[in-house]
Amino acid sequence: MEDLSLHILDVAENSLRAGARWIRISIREVLEQDLLELTIEDDGKGMPPDLVRKVLDPFTTTKEDRRIGLGLPLLADAAREAGGEVTVESKPDKGTRIRATFRHGHIDRKPLGDVASTVVSLLVACPDLELEFEHRRGEEAFRFDTREVRREIHPIPVNHPEVLHWIRSTIRGGLSRIGAVDKETTHGGGSREG
Repeated sequence: MEDLSLHILDVAENSLRAGARWIRISIREVLEQDLLELTIEDDGKGMPPDLVRKVLDPFTTTKEDRRIGLGLPLLADAAREAGGEVTVESKPDKGTRIRATFRHGHIDRKPLGDVASTVVSLLVACPDLELEFEHRRGEEAFRFDTREVRREIHPIPVNHPEVLHWIRSTIRGGLSRIGAVDKETTHGGGSREG
């Protein structure tokens, strides 16, 4: 995966497969500590302790149609390559919390990528999802919550094309306002919503 937004999408899709109705995606940039932290939490079915211990192994998967699960191991590799790590906390019937850290300025840290399109892709796949997104950069923060959007647009569904366009533009604008857009990220051209 070429950027961190695709790792976020992969982990969040795992959350959806685990029955999550709520997902929280948090990105923190603490520049004075040379830290980039990604956290993805959900209220899905969670995992038993024996699976949590093995989940970063590529030959461990909960998918019945595959023998290997590369999503979390690839994220863990990306974190290690950039001087960080991945931790997994999960409880059956309570949900899961994945935390990945990276040295912010590490030469091998992948760019964040198009987080706005990641959020839109999740809402296209699961329009009833309650999704919270927060990006903090130093003292600045941008927050997005589908519950607030739904209150404003009711009865229009959140996956209406004009709403999705507005969501993508709002997130991109908010990230730009706090200076949280990677130079490598391009905002033209393709989208992931199909």
